[in-house]
Amino acid sequence: MRVIVFGYGAVGQATVARLSARGDDVVVSQRRAPTGLAGARFEACDILDGGAVTRTVRGTEQIVLAVGFPYMGKVWRTAWPQAMANILAAAEAGNARVVFVDNLYMYGPQRAPLREDMKLTRYGRKPRVRADITRLWQEASANVRVAALRAPDFYGPRVSQSHLGAQAFGNLAQGKAAMLIAPPDTEHDFAYVPDIARAVETLLDAPDADFGQAWHVPSAPITTPRQILEMGAAALGARLKITALPLGLLPLLGLVSPMMAEMAEMRFQWDRPYRVDASNFARRFWSDTTPFAVGAAATARSFANNGAES
Repeated sequence: MRVIVFGYGAVGQATVARLSARGDDVVVSQRRAPTGLAGARFEACDILDGGAVTRTVRGTEQIVLAVGFPYMGKVWRTAWPQAMANILAAAEAGNARVVFVDNLYMYGPQRAPLREDMKLTRYGRKPRVRADITRLWQEASANVRVAALRAPDFYGPRVSQSHLGAQAFGNLAQGKAAMLIAPPDTEHDFAYVPDIARAVETLLDAPDADFGQAWHVPSAPITTPRQILEMGAAALGARLKITALPLGLLPLLGLVSPMMAEMAEMRFQWDRPYRVDASNFARRFWSDTTPFAVGAAATARSFANNGAES
């Protein structure tokens, strides 16, 4: 099977590793060649160039959309709709299926566990963009086979760009205080990156009947950031220290830090328990996720061995 993976961040890398290991013909595509690419070929393509995307996709059976854009609402507002439109047009022209690695922003602020059938939000900038591109692929489903795989915040070995990444597990591995931009004792679902890659593989192997809809990635039973970090600290024989930034400071910090301003919009993910209902995926496919005791230990050790990736 020929698969093209757009984006080579944490999930893209883990997905490529799984598909390559089983012998698939895997192509990684983004603007610039990644370092350390193994088990796959590279083809340069700007996903914002519709013609380039169509040429790149030609002859491909399946597409994995795992790209990321700078974490800025003004960038997302233009880049994401263009990228999605280009992928949908190319997939339709080449009769290829699309597995879209998505997040959960499109639901906006909720108190109940998140479900795939919840109404799309009009809240904020980044959540609204995710809702808008959801409508794009939903409207195109009559002509393009798309499955959206929605994951909560993730973590994993060498994954630095995460709430539990370089500033948390990375600091812990260096004997420093883990830094969180979130309350450490509020329950929050986290997905393990290798589990997300497994779920991508599962959908690539699924029949067409499982496309045209969204699926939530299963996670280990919900717990708190502190408890996850404690498991990592135990694996290293270290004592956990945490420094947590109060959520109420984010708007003030946003006056001087663009990143904090972007984070302030997403406070609803952290000011309450953040639970994800992945029962649909579990019933249809599998639910034997990696326990936090295993994932946290592997993540902590990876940072102790000086490994990190985006």
